[in-house]
Amino acid sequence: MVQQTILNGINTSELSDAMRFMKENPELGNYRFHATHNWIEGAHCRTTIKDFWAGGHVVDTSRDREHIIDADEPTSLLGHDHGANATEALLHALASCLSATFVYHATAQGVHVEEIELQLEGNIDLNGFLGLDDSVRKGYESICVNFKVKADASREKLQELCEYAQMHSPVFDIVSHPVEVLVSLETC
Repeated sequence: MVQQTILNGINTSELSDAMRFMKENPELGNYRFHATHNWIEGAHCRTTIKDFWAGGHVVDTSRDREHIIDADEPTSLLGHDHGANATEALLHALASCLSATFVYHATAQGVHVEEIELQLEGNIDLNGFLGLDDSVRKGYESICVNFKVKADASREKLQELCEYAQMHSPVFDIVSHPVEVLVSLETC
């Protein structure tokens, strides 16, 4: 019987096997995620996420349920605060991807992580969003991320893992490099 080792909440044998298998079969690393978004009213909207494609196949058995994400604006921006706004949700996406990347690679290297906290701050000028000044960027002008990590590793190793997280996080890559976004319109 093979003994399972769990480190940082991850089965180390399964992680090692998955990494080896994907290295031997790179096409299995091709994933396509899907989201369906519906406007409710005002700035309130809802995104539903369930199915995704892995290695060219629809995978619907790996998730037992749909994930629902509500978004809105705070009342100071004329919303009803039913959820984080889109720019705040982006901070969540960036933080969760950086921490997951950090933890997966720490686990692969045998580093026990006790705690990770990320503090993120984004600066945005709404004059761009509102179309009041075309010279103002519509999105974040900058995003600051601060890692606070408690783990059984040296500061140098944790710095290495922090840099590795930046190099390999899909969301960090998306927000720090241009990505092609294709938009189409259908009328009802």
